[in-house]
Amino acid sequence: MSSDVETETEEVSGSGDTGGSDDAVPVGVKLGSTRTVIAFPTEDGDGLTTIRTLTCLASYDDPLTGETKYLYGEEAAREYPDRVQFMLRSGLPEDEDRAELTEQFFTSVIESHDIPADSAVVYAIPTIDNPAGLENLQNVIESSPIGSALMESYPESLCGSIPAFGDDLEAIEQIFVAVNMGSTNLEASAYRRGEQISPFTTGAVTGNEVDRVIANYVEEETQGRVNIDITTAREYKEEHADFDEFEPFTDIIQQPGGGSHEFTIERSVMDACNEYLDDVVDEFANTFLSQLANDHMKIYQLALDRPIVLTGGMACIPGVVEEFEQRVSEALGREVEAVAAERPDLSATIGAQRIAARLAE
Repeated sequence: MSSDVETETEEVSGSGDTGGSDDAVPVGVKLGSTRTVIAFPTEDGDGLTTIRTLTCLASYDDPLTGETKYLYGEEAAREYPDRVQFMLRSGLPEDEDRAELTEQFFTSVIESHDIPADSAVVYAIPTIDNPAGLENLQNVIESSPIGSALMESYPESLCGSIPAFGDDLEAIEQIFVAVNMGSTNLEASAYRRGEQISPFTTGAVTGNEVDRVIANYVEEETQGRVNIDITTAREYKEEHADFDEFEPFTDIIQQPGGGSHEFTIERSVMDACNEYLDDVVDEFANTFLSQLANDHMKIYQLALDRPIVLTGGMACIPGVVEEFEQRVSEALGREVEAVAAERPDLSATIGAQRIAARLAE
């Protein structure tokens, strides 16, 4: 099994205590349905190193030996788009086979970056009512070669909210509502001083569905001349979606019989994103908040006086926080405020890492 995994590695500025002293290294982990992110202190302890890669693999047979080999992350998606496997498409490893592949992938990422075994690991878990899948996820992470000093888990939307509230762990002491706009599920929860209240999950409104809708709309917008795969649709969304200042963009495809075809996308990406956000607001305002008000009226009242925190990959789209805020305010007939961390795609892992640093003290 190869342990060479293509990843994006970057340093983010330190905030609070990132740890990284002579004690166990505090590590934050999010094994996401689309991307896996790991964060740990830089060598000087002044910031965080973040590792980010697609949560996928592809197998192929060595032409000389016949041995099955694997590629992981971006390399797998790029070279084998026809058979790449996203093991956590439902948000969790559903069965033993997917759990085994996920463990293989996660171990390879760890080995590629020499994350020490003597580490205190906190990992973010999605809010999904699937005990078997959650147990599989727990087994994958807790049987990995890291976390010998400590291993804990916290809700993903709580971890993702921590960087949105400040430079430390202020979110743990607050009463607020968080909305996790993920690839596989839309999640919402209220939090009362770290306690999860009235968690809500739906698979009806997802970032993955936006990708499928974009692919369909591109075909319609180009009068059937262009068919893109889901990976390309996701790239269009991540590179071009913008609720503030979307600009039409041009791409080129190769024709089957030779030559190329240049086309411009004006509507497909933002039509899909606007429909998604309308559905998010509908589920949030009319289902989750109604449930929260019915079960915990005082928490509902207190939480809506605080900013609503947006986390997850779809919260990265420029302008989405302001659009969400406006549309929810209209739906509720009252002013609400929404916030997100500077990097919502990293926020759950950074929040988990801050908890790990505190627990490791």
